[in-house]
Amino acid sequence: MKNYQIPPGSFGLPLLGETLSFVSDLKFVEKRYKQYGSIFKSHIFGRSTVFMVGPEAAEFVLSSHMDHFSWREGWPNNFKVLLGESLFLMDGEEHRRKRRLIMPAMHGAALANYIGTMERITENYLKKWKQKQEFAWLAEFKKLTFDIASELLLGTQTDAESARLSKLFTTLTNGLFSINPLALPFTQFGKAIAARNQILEHVTKVIRERQKNPTKDALSLLIQARDEEGNSLSEKELIAQAVLLLFAGHETTTSMLTWLCVELARHPEVMQRAREEQMQFANGDALTLEKLGQMHYLDQVLMEVERLHPSVGGGFRGVIKEFEFKGFHVPTGWQLVYAIPETHRVPEIYSQPENFDPDRFSPERQENKQRPFSLIGFGGGPRICVGIAFAKMEMKIIAAHLLRGYQWKILPNQSLKKVRIPTSRPKDGLRVKFQPL
Repeated sequence: MKNYQIPPGSFGLPLLGETLSFVSDLKFVEKRYKQYGSIFKSHIFGRSTVFMVGPEAAEFVLSSHMDHFSWREGWPNNFKVLLGESLFLMDGEEHRRKRRLIMPAMHGAALANYIGTMERITENYLKKWKQKQEFAWLAEFKKLTFDIASELLLGTQTDAESARLSKLFTTLTNGLFSINPLALPFTQFGKAIAARNQILEHVTKVIRERQKNPTKDALSLLIQARDEEGNSLSEKELIAQAVLLLFAGHETTTSMLTWLCVELARHPEVMQRAREEQMQFANGDALTLEKLGQMHYLDQVLMEVERLHPSVGGGFRGVIKEFEFKGFHVPTGWQLVYAIPETHRVPEIYSQPENFDPDRFSPERQENKQRPFSLIGFGGGPRICVGIAFAKMEMKIIAAHLLRGYQWKILPNQSLKKVRIPTSRPKDGLRVKFQPL
């Protein structure tokens, strides 16, 4: 006899469920995890939902039982409307085919061609910051990472064009978790749709230009990409993928770079060690993929930032095949959320999980290697983030330049309390005093 006991938990209020506390309470998952364990039920965004926590749960969802879940059926409707029919919302064979077409623009030889642009844009911002001396770093990182993403992905040339697009993306992002799904012009969601339309218009224009005159940007690589049967991405698909890459290519890196600078300022001994490592490479030669690969301590620091401050709180899936986990039954049609921050703080894996300790990833300790799927800030399994190599390279380049030439202090009278939605960030945006060494 099959066990039909559904997971413990509460569906909350009629209609609303627990949506409001899910969006507003930073400890929503943590509290319930402590109460119920690694699987519990709730009701958010209008659907019966199961939350799953911990490396075993992550492996179940992201790898061993991924055929039970659908991306398209999982993400709240706002995502589908605002991010279109991109890789993000594809399943099965369609997803595998399209991912193979996109991969070359995000990996290998293409990455080596991006280093110079990433360095040049970073150096321009460092000069600006040196003059400004005091600023809120979150907003500055958002501009920097967006300039990098829009130049490398779309070939955007002017500051004005990049600034306009960046503002539109901020408006779009704010609509992803808006609880009022009405698309009226004055609602957050309505404004997000208007921003999306302007982005689509811009991207369409750029794609048509690139089709006539390809350049070295990622978009030109996507236009030229062909699969084994000689199929390419249609214009509609190119537009959706370009929007997704722009969105994902700056939101998450902005979040992680901001927290990196918070933690380095809080831990001068870590800053010093990371700086000493950089000084071995600071001989005036240009950065290369090989050199970036030798920055082992910086790798540890960035992994610890990913563990303690993952940019997103979890991933949504739709349950398309009923399943059992830890003796509980989850029916078809439910929504599933796998939780990232809580998985990164499981004490059986990570000693003193609340502490910032890059040495937990040292060759001697390698805490994350005790169990697969213990570090999932970029997802995991066959659908690990397609831009992971691009993002990690960009963060290393920016961090290397910061550590080699600059110091910063966190200014008083501000809140660094974590805000999680839409991506993790310190509440007041990290105001700093910034100076050359």
